[in-house]
Amino acid sequence: MATAVEPHPQASTPKITGVQPLRAGQGIHFLLRRLHSLSGIVPVGAFLLEHFISNAAATNGPIAYGEQVKFLTSLPFLIFLETFGIFLPILYHALYGFYIWYRGESNITSYPWTGNWMYTAQRWTGAIAFFYMLWHTYKLRFTGIHLATSPEASFAKVQHELQNPVMLAIYVVAIIAASWHLAYGIWLFCAKWGITPGARGRKLVGYACTGLAIVLISIGLITVASFFNPKWKNTTPTDPNSERATQTQSGVEDTKAPASQVHVVVQR
Repeated sequence: MATAVEPHPQASTPKITGVQPLRAGQGIHFLLRRLHSLSGIVPVGAFLLEHFISNAAATNGPIAYGEQVKFLTSLPFLIFLETFGIFLPILYHALYGFYIWYRGESNITSYPWTGNWMYTAQRWTGAIAFFYMLWHTYKLRFTGIHLATSPEASFAKVQHELQNPVMLAIYVVAIIAASWHLAYGIWLFCAKWGITPGARGRKLVGYACTGLAIVLISIGLITVASFFNPKWKNTTPTDPNSERATQTQSGVEDTKAPASQVHVVVQR
């Protein structure tokens, strides 16, 4: 005699916590995650690389640094470039990154694997870099001498700020955090976008990204050290062209010009 078999109760679907895995075509978050990954390379990553290179002009002294700032602040459509090429992409990348961090769960204590440590380090370095950029932009753009109209005072303004040991420590930590975040972000980008599908490719790109981080950190620290160069010690915003004046005075004195003429050249 056949007996009716009671249907098995459907297994309850386990609740997924944290950031769910994204697959092609599944929801708007797939697109947002892709845009987040892409924006970290272009334009945010490209801007960070340019910023490291531009700041390195400080190694050539106050005049070269001021000229670089003058060049950047005189670019056409500057407000448009900064708004849509820098500020808004950074804001989106940072805020969505915080959202990913909020939805995720750190488990490095339970699973102290390299990947988990890298994930956590990427979140913290991104937060450090973002809040540093907010503070740095406020200090240089909206306090003290307006560098857009007085770019020749740029070196002195940064030099004065770095005399504070706390500010110096903040600069160093921010340089290391931003360099790490960009380098590991490039590695993640290559993995997520299928550029390095194999383990060997990811390993090689990992070496390259590690090298990039070391190079950027070195450039940043050398740039910071240039503000302590004895040759440019005590540069002041009221006398930003002291180096140019000294060189001009030396040249005039070599020609044995009258003292009054030397005075006119120095004060020009």
